[in-house]
Amino acid sequence: MQEIRKVTEKDIPECVRLIRRSFQTVADEFSFTPEKDPKFTSYATTEERLEYHMHAEQRPMYACFADGKLAGYYSLRIADGEIELSNLCTDPEFRHRRIGESLMLHSFDRARELGFTEITIGVVDANERVKRWYESYGFTKSGDCDAYLTFHCIFMKRPI
Repeated sequence: MQEIRKVTEKDIPECVRLIRRSFQTVADEFSFTPEKDPKFTSYATTEERLEYHMHAEQRPMYACFADGKLAGYYSLRIADGEIELSNLCTDPEFRHRRIGESLMLHSFDRARELGFTEITIGVVDANERVKRWYESYGFTKSGDCDAYLTFHCIFMKRPI
């Protein structure tokens, strides 16, 4: 059984562990390292960073619990009149159970409730499998991410 709910302050340490563990599989696949790619999500996510997202940026943050365990996470970054689905991830132990899909669809509902008609997500450009997954839900490439990263990242968007 799955339950998606808002992240609380006490959930942050567990969310950090989940995000790092989840994105580490991407880092391993594309040979990202903390020394070479310190801004990659699995290395850059800290409790302080998520607390900043929660309090300073006031990001809506949600977690999925399955079988009583934290199984997935996402946040919504709102800036410059746009909304971005950020850090959507599923714990490797819970993959292929449609948790990512549940979280993504949940994010669409939350974004619509906030008055948005389109949502964006950043993706490692070399990650063809993930890009195809987002494309299967109607996302299309909309541009390149900022050049501050050491790897190529693209934005994808979708009407909601």
